[in-house]
Amino acid sequence: MPTPTREQPEPVRPHQARLTAESFGADARRYDRARPRYPDDLVARVIAGSPGSGASGAPDVLDVGCGTGTAARQFQAAGCAVLGVEPDVRMADVARARGLRVEVATFEAWEPAGRTFDAVTAAQSWHWVDPAVGAAKAARVLRPHGRLAVFGHVFEPPAEVAEAFAAACRRVAPDSPFSGQPARRPLETYRAGYAQIAGTIRETGRFDEPEQWQFDWERPYTRDQWLDLLPTTGAVTRLPADRLAEVLGAVGDAIDALGGGFTMRYTTLATTAVRAPTP
Repeated sequence: MPTPTREQPEPVRPHQARLTAESFGADARRYDRARPRYPDDLVARVIAGSPGSGASGAPDVLDVGCGTGTAARQFQAAGCAVLGVEPDVRMADVARARGLRVEVATFEAWEPAGRTFDAVTAAQSWHWVDPAVGAAKAARVLRPHGRLAVFGHVFEPPAEVAEAFAAACRRVAPDSPFSGQPARRPLETYRAGYAQIAGTIRETGRFDEPEQWQFDWERPYTRDQWLDLLPTTGAVTRLPADRLAEVLGAVGDAIDALGGGFTMRYTTLATTAVRAPTP
């Protein structure tokens, strides 16, 4: 699939960038294998802060943009009944093969058919949802006192690895909208994005005051593990095989220079709010 060009620019707002949004399913099994889990403490906190109405007493969860089901399976393992909504049938097929119920649709177009839930979650996916629609629709499908939880990882590899990746991307895809981004961005940049999510939730008038959560953790990566994950990230999912190989080669060389691996410091951020009772 061709990379974006100046003659065919993608819209600036992420939820309008459908070519990128729909590129992750090109290698859905790699995505499922390589993408990291979410902190167990986050899953437990969402469950503890949501009403429970399922057979087990755990929340009924709607997972928006469930992908291959990484977060959904964690909620399922904790006793929740989970329904995923995923626009990419390739991702949905992998999630179903892993034992999840999934309906194929964008969240904006998805039809709840009168169903309501104790929690609505979105893991690394809310930026693909139209902000003018997402929070209001979540409020409509949440039961009173139900919880909306939007969360995702911030992961910045060591500077040597990040710089090698950025330089290779600029070289092989200079017209990509990702090529103009800095190699590393401060955590405050991501916090600001989650603060904007809180603003759209607040504007609905349907939720209690949003909360901001943060979870810090670490994970070691070998060279091969990081090069397995890297093709699942939005900056390179649409690169042709030869250009992707060039990027991976440059990053692999940088990791080799560090001794063949590194420890990633992750921060998982969440914006969450409780659905106010109906007046």
